[in-house]
Amino acid sequence: MSDVTVIGAGIAGLATGLALARRGLDAEIHEQAPELGEVGAGLQLSPNGMAVLDGLGVGEAIRAVSVRSRAVVLRAGGDTLLGMPQPTEFRMIARPALVEVLAAAAQDAGVRIVLGRRTDPDAVPTGAVVAADGLRSGLRAALNGPGAPRFSGQVAWRATVPGDAPPEAHVFTAPGRHLVRYPLAGGRVNLVGVEERGAWTEEGWRLEGDPAAFRAGFAGLAPELAPLLDRVETVHVWGLFLHPVARVWQDGRRALAGDAAHPTLPFLAQGANLALEDAWWLAAALAAPDRATGLRDYEAARRPRAERAIAAAAANARNYHLGGARRVAAHAALRAVGAVAPGAMLRRFDWLYGLDVTRERPLDHA
Repeated sequence: MSDVTVIGAGIAGLATGLALARRGLDAEIHEQAPELGEVGAGLQLSPNGMAVLDGLGVGEAIRAVSVRSRAVVLRAGGDTLLGMPQPTEFRMIARPALVEVLAAAAQDAGVRIVLGRRTDPDAVPTGAVVAADGLRSGLRAALNGPGAPRFSGQVAWRATVPGDAPPEAHVFTAPGRHLVRYPLAGGRVNLVGVEERGAWTEEGWRLEGDPAAFRAGFAGLAPELAPLLDRVETVHVWGLFLHPVARVWQDGRRALAGDAAHPTLPFLAQGANLALEDAWWLAAALAAPDRATGLRDYEAARRPRAERAIAAAAANARNYHLGGARRVAAHAALRAVGAVAPGAMLRRFDWLYGLDVTRERPLDHA
């Protein structure tokens, strides 16, 4: 029996397994799917996430399969409202590429990845358990009771297409909708569109959508988007539901990580980055002489940060979709900031991007 059983072989689970192995712990990852696979969408790695990847020894492998971002640019039609330079290291990567790097490194470090196995946390008799199995985690429900997610009123579409784009994340805003575009390695472009809707039933994010409906829903945002939207052959669509950050993350032997603890809306690009931070902290906690104390420290440190990040993401979503007089006033303010201090908006998130958990308290448990 391994020291730690990790349930789920997504980003949170693979990073946790690798972090455990780096600390000399015997780890096994159980994944119910018959193979490792991710929808071929992109994600953004901010400096807080890259710090963990460097700490785990895979930073250079990630840099080889990703694109460095030089700015976030807010747009309205063809006009630029605000360009926010990114002087520190933000990267854009295809989700499958990140999973592949983490899985290979974990296996090289001795982590066993068992596919096609559905594991109940209650059925693991010894050792610690990390549930990194997403927002429908059985352990999340066991520790917190059944949840009642609330539809946010927004639906997200995502696709990747062949093409080129500047090495920047561009956010094209419009009343009731927005679209994010950025390049990926290998001559691909990632597109994520969010639109407001009155109702939605399914929560899964692997549902295939209609490319024609995607094109129609985001037509007219900017002329340069039309050729990219025309190339969309496969698109996934999912309703965005609001889940609270879990009140309870651990019970002294079992713990939550990633979306199982803090389902994150995609408006601050922090889902993967927070999961990477969780992995580093969890490995430190489970390597501590007293695991129960380590896990309590993990929960106490991580929950307030996750709550703050998720609140900031929700605020971004509202601001992207303004209409009428509020939109006019907000755009004028953004142009004014851009003229005087273009980096000021991004510096508001120094508390988020500037944290390096590999240099923080988790090292005390090494």
